[in-house]
Amino acid sequence: MYKPIAFYIGLRYTRARRSNHFISFIALVSMIGLMLGVAVLITVLSVMNGFDRELKNRVLGMVPQATISSNHIITDWQNILPAMEKIDHVQGAAPYTQLQGMLTSQGQVSGILINGIDPKYEPKVSIIQNYMVQGTLNNLKHGDYGIVLGKTMTDALGLQVGDKITLILPEATPSPAGVVPRFKRFTLVGIFSVGAEVDGMMGYIELNDAATLLRLPEGAQSVRMKLDDIFAAPEVVDQALKELPPYFYGSDWTYTHGNLFSAIQMEKAMVSLLLFLIVLVAAFNIVSSLVMVVTDKKADIAILRTLGASPATITKIFMVQGTVIGVIGTISGAILGVIVATSISSILGWVNTTFGLNLFAAYFINYLPSELLWRDVALIVFLSLLLSFLATIYPALRAAKIQPAEALRYE
Repeated sequence: MYKPIAFYIGLRYTRARRSNHFISFIALVSMIGLMLGVAVLITVLSVMNGFDRELKNRVLGMVPQATISSNHIITDWQNILPAMEKIDHVQGAAPYTQLQGMLTSQGQVSGILINGIDPKYEPKVSIIQNYMVQGTLNNLKHGDYGIVLGKTMTDALGLQVGDKITLILPEATPSPAGVVPRFKRFTLVGIFSVGAEVDGMMGYIELNDAATLLRLPEGAQSVRMKLDDIFAAPEVVDQALKELPPYFYGSDWTYTHGNLFSAIQMEKAMVSLLLFLIVLVAAFNIVSSLVMVVTDKKADIAILRTLGASPATITKIFMVQGTVIGVIGTISGAILGVIVATSISSILGWVNTTFGLNLFAAYFINYLPSELLWRDVALIVFLSLLLSFLATIYPALRAAKIQPAEALRYE
């Protein structure tokens, strides 16, 4: 079978045993460096993609993505919803009223952000119905003063479905005993578990119950919208305001969670750049290893030149040798990176649960997410192979400049 002479000799040099074991060691280090650099880069990018996905799907699936509010209670919100749903990128709209307070039960106290919702419309704009572990949103009925809380909150307060809990509102009420906060007893009718920070800070009550607590007419403070493209939120809000009276104003998720999303994107870019330096260092190791191989093979190069090999052939021989090192290191790293990226969530989850390390307490979700994107793998492999190829050019050109007479003078 025909083999190009440069390719054939380059492969022989790669497989050949060398008298100078240090050269072989440097080549092995280069290959391992490439493998580890590619594997770590794929793994870290997958984890950052996972955080990005969880922020979009879980956190932004629970909080308003685009909101239209009014300076007074919106009593005709049923007429506004169809107009909002006709706007581009809007998948659904629902009314809500928001208030803050503190929950107390069995001597435990915790701050809470309460959303007054209509159970009929809320599934159009929120993912909460997909994460109910006990009860349903339909248990929220006007006048019953039921409440749905996250599992983190109920665990902290020691609550079960059916238990009573007291909501303390920050509004003070005059009484014969002086000014005291307002209290309201609620019944826990449902528990959700999204696996994010909202499990410990957010609760749901019926829309008109919220209006009653705020001493407002029945209605909603705001209308929230769910979008098919969260980055279109500012444009959607602008378009919605054009169709409403001037006393309406808008907001979107970039005001509440934009900094977190930007931080994840910045961290992803910086970590990728730093880890890519590992690949770059490994590529420079290829340069050093090939330079030493060229020095070690001066006599062989001279003999090849005297047998008629052109400088271009000598260049190709050493480019093949360096490229083989790069290909083996890159492909091995890609395989290792894909394996680690697809299993790191379950591995660290098991470690966290088994040893009780609480590794994810500082994050907005309670586990380590990972999402492998094949375009990232392809880009990393391409750049690694490109660096490996470029690293072979200087040593190969240096080998081609060796003069046979000079190399054989002392042989």
